[in-house]
Amino acid sequence: MQRFQQYINGVFDDGSGRFESIDPATAKPWADMPEAREADVDRAVDAAETALLDGPWATMTATQRGKLLYKLADLVAANAPKLAELETRDTGKIIRETSAQIAYVADYYRYYAGLADKIEGAYLSIDKPDMDVWLRREPVGVVAAIVPWNSQLFLSAVKLGPALATGCTLVVKASEDGPAPLLEFARLVHEAGFPAGVVNILTGFGPSCGSALTRHPKVAHIAFTGGPGTAAAVVRNSAENLASTSLELGGKSPFVVFADADLESAANAQVAGIFAATGQSCVAGSRLIVEASVKDRFLEILKAKAEAIRIGSPLDMGTEVGPLCTERQRVLIEKTVQASLDAGARLVTGGRRPMEEGFFFAPTILDCDGVVSPSVETELFGPVLSVLSFETEADAVRLANDTRYGLAAGVFTQNLTRAHRMIKRIRAGVVWVNTYRAVSPIAPFGGFGQSGHGREGGLQAALDYTRTKTVWVRTSDDPIPDPFVMR
Repeated sequence: MQRFQQYINGVFDDGSGRFESIDPATAKPWADMPEAREADVDRAVDAAETALLDGPWATMTATQRGKLLYKLADLVAANAPKLAELETRDTGKIIRETSAQIAYVADYYRYYAGLADKIEGAYLSIDKPDMDVWLRREPVGVVAAIVPWNSQLFLSAVKLGPALATGCTLVVKASEDGPAPLLEFARLVHEAGFPAGVVNILTGFGPSCGSALTRHPKVAHIAFTGGPGTAAAVVRNSAENLASTSLELGGKSPFVVFADADLESAANAQVAGIFAATGQSCVAGSRLIVEASVKDRFLEILKAKAEAIRIGSPLDMGTEVGPLCTERQRVLIEKTVQASLDAGARLVTGGRRPMEEGFFFAPTILDCDGVVSPSVETELFGPVLSVLSFETEADAVRLANDTRYGLAAGVFTQNLTRAHRMIKRIRAGVVWVNTYRAVSPIAPFGGFGQSGHGREGGLQAALDYTRTKTVWVRTSDDPIPDPFVMR
C-alpha cells in the first residue's frame, strides 16, 4: 500500500493520524494517508504567517516570485504523467482527462508567473496641494485554500497561482476523498525552491481539520471550492476571524439547444458537458433544455452516443467513463434517479450499475417533461442528464434561470442575435455559445447565487489576493497648522 505524507513548514511528516484511501475502480484501499488535526493546522498556519512576515519570501521581489512560479510550472509539466496516474487511481477520473488537464495546469502557473510583477498601484491626483498620495497593492495575508477531490490540481492552481504571485502564503487542505495528487504536488513545491512555510499542504476531515483551518485567527482569506452546504459552514467559521472568502460552488447548469443548432455538434458538446469526467464537474450541463420541435430527434442522437460510451478502468486510455469517486455519491444518484422515475420521469437510457466491482454508474438520460423531477433540481455530481423542452425563447430563458444556482450555461443556435439575447438574459457566471466546458487561465470563472461569489482565473483573481494600502506624504516644509482641524 502506497504511503503519503503531509507538508508543513518545508518538512514532510505523517500527521497526527492516518487513514486509508479507496480506489473507486475496485472499492478497495490502495493508499495510506496522513490525517491532519487541529495541532497540525496550527503548525501549518503559524509557518505560513512566519513566512509571510519574516525570512526570504517576505523580502523577495515580485519578479523573483514569478521565477519560482515558472519553475513550478515546468515541474508540473514534467511530472504530469505521474500526477495524472495518481489522480486517476485515487479519484477514478479517467486517465484520458487527467493527463490532458494536468499538462494544461502548468499554463496557469505560467500565466500568474508572468503577472507577478505586473500588479500595479495608482497615483491619486489628490485635492490637497501639499500632499502626494498613492496606492500600493499588498498581499492579503495567510490564505486557507480548500480544494475538492475533482480536478484538484486545476482547482488548486487557480488559488495558488494568484496567491503566490501577489506574495501571500498558503495552507492548502486537500479533500480526504482522494488527496494523493496534491500531496505528491507538495514535492514539486519543495523541489521548486519555495521557502519553508510559503506553501503547506495537508488533508483531513471536516470537524478536526477543515473547521480548525477556516476559523483560525491568523487566516486572512479563505478560498473554497465545494458544495453550498460546506460553504455555509465555512462562512460561519469566517465570522470568528473575519477572513474574506471566495466561494466556487456547485451548479445545475442549463444546456439550451434551439431548433436551428447543429444538432450533431450540440450532442457532442452535451456528452462532454454531462458524461465527461463521469459528470463529476461543477459546470456539468445537467439540464438539457431543448426546443420541442427537435426534441425527439436530438434525444435519438444523444441516446446513441450515450450508449456507445466505453465504460471501464479509468487507467485505460480508451475508457470514456470511469467510476464515481465515492460510494455515497452513487447511493445519492441511485436514490434521486429512482425518485425521479417515481415522480413520472421517463428513463431514456442508463439508470443502472454497469458492473459489480467499483463505484460505476451508467450514463443516464431522464426525460422530465411535464413532471416535477428531483433530478432537475439536485446537483448529483454524476452522469445523469435531465431533459426539458420549450416552445419559445422566453420559455427557454425561464427554464434556464429556474435554479438556485448560476455557475455556467450553454447556448446552441446559429442565430447570432438570439445568441446575444440569451447571453444577456441567462443568469450565470460563464456562458458558452456553441461550445461547452472550455477554460483558460486568462478567463475568469465563477458564478451567481448558490454557485458562490468571487472569480478564479484572470487578472481579477490576482487582485482579490491583495489589499489596497493608501500612502499619504506631505510635501510642504511649513509647520502643520491648527492640529484640531482635520486636513
